[in-house]
Amino acid sequence: LLDVLAGRKDPAGLSGDVLIDGAPQPANFKCISGYVVQDDVVMGNLTVRENLLFSAALRLPTSISFKDKEERVGTELIRGVSGGERKRTSIGMELITEPPVLFLDEPTTGLDASTSSAVLILLKRLSRRGRTMIFSIHQPRYSIFKLFDSLTLLAAGKMMYHGPANAALAYFSSIGYQCEAYTNPPDFFLDVINGDSTAVAASRAGPSRDDQDDVADKTVVDTLSVSYLGSTQYQSVQDALRNIEDRRGTNRNGRRMESITYATSFFTQLYWVTKRTFKNLIRNPQASVAQILVCIILGLVAGAIFFGAKLDPTGMQNRVGSLFFVINEVCFYSVSTIELFIKEKKLFIHQYTSGYYRLSAYFFSIILGDLIPMATVPAITFSLITYWMIGYQRLPGNFFFFMFTLIMVSYTSTAMALAVGTGMESVGMASLLLTIYFIFMMALQVKELRGLYFCGDSLNQKPYGAVCYGEAYLCGQGIGYDNWAMWENIVALGCMTVIFLSIAGIKLHTIKKFT
Repeated sequence: LLDVLAGRKDPAGLSGDVLIDGAPQPANFKCISGYVVQDDVVMGNLTVRENLLFSAALRLPTSISFKDKEERVGTELIRGVSGGERKRTSIGMELITEPPVLFLDEPTTGLDASTSSAVLILLKRLSRRGRTMIFSIHQPRYSIFKLFDSLTLLAAGKMMYHGPANAALAYFSSIGYQCEAYTNPPDFFLDVINGDSTAVAASRAGPSRDDQDDVADKTVVDTLSVSYLGSTQYQSVQDALRNIEDRRGTNRNGRRMESITYATSFFTQLYWVTKRTFKNLIRNPQASVAQILVCIILGLVAGAIFFGAKLDPTGMQNRVGSLFFVINEVCFYSVSTIELFIKEKKLFIHQYTSGYYRLSAYFFSIILGDLIPMATVPAITFSLITYWMIGYQRLPGNFFFFMFTLIMVSYTSTAMALAVGTGMESVGMASLLLTIYFIFMMALQVKELRGLYFCGDSLNQKPYGAVCYGEAYLCGQGIGYDNWAMWENIVALGCMTVIFLSIAGIKLHTIKKFT
């Protein structure tokens, strides 16, 4: 029900209208309302202040200066809802825009009794300033229950009670369920609905046998639902709904809430999301430092295995084998990208549906703030180690072409991992990457083997049946050795990168964003 009211439930199969002060919800009501989910979705590697500032920068309009946004983060909210707790940070990120309506899914989850009371007292104080707070809550204590203005009890999709919270005990007493002394009212309501309260047993002892038989034919939920449908509280709700319908019938095109768009431009969103992504990358040693260390170790291993390849028939095989090994490692350390979106899926869906940023801004920020740095730096590091240890041609042009090709291979394999991982919960793709190793190797083979002679200094040293010229080996493999033979593979890598990123973008656009 909370998701339906907040506009975050898939509308397929739903009927009825959700009205705001008697007017229909705007198309993007989620942009002007706040929603705090039960599972805290904040960027763990950012500080409380940085998370709040991120929300302020993207959700407050551009008419508010950045200095004013910083002051709002530093004064009004830090004092009330921060303190290191993820839950209070999540609430603060929604409150920072001062939404007229705030939805909260069990806001006391994970908080102790004192902090829970502090959070609910804050929400009560905000509601007195004209804001509407709608939330679900699990067995609150009495000091919290006293803060409620309106109470709705649901069971099995049926309404058990809806009305003033302070009138709920009197209502249940009127239908035969008396709350015992020193019993917490929310616990009492839960016991009555579940049918395991001493009040239920006591209420069943009084009626006649015929009444007992009638009750036996019905579940407790059905009995409570029928009782509510005949109550004055239900009639009051129906009268209010009829008044709303009458006003809508006479003035259907009257006051409507203005449709709200994103508060900031695409480039502002791109800047802040990219900045956040890069900070998260830098502060996550497993994703940054560890990956570079792995590249250094693998580069030293590859260089040691193929160290000092000579210009003889074995040197040709060592060069071809080393190129396969190098491409293999570059592809495999890019596989970690497959988990990038899987880990951030909940965070993305929550912030996107809350109007933080456009889908395109998020997608390009992932490319700029994470994929490009983590594909470029390891590839450069790997090139600097392996090229000189293995003993490839010591020409600056050849070295930079080698480095450029590894960077392109890293981009392509990273884009492929992103395309496979987007929209999936988990996936293994090692076998998938194996199918493209040989495509990646061709450009490097052409650049390295072209112009080399592998049979010593004279023709008399040529072993029987040996292929002495690099060009001859390439022709035997069906690979050309002209300049276009090198660059056509680079163009192919570029095209594959674009295709894989496009697939990832399409899958991100079509991913299910409703609960």
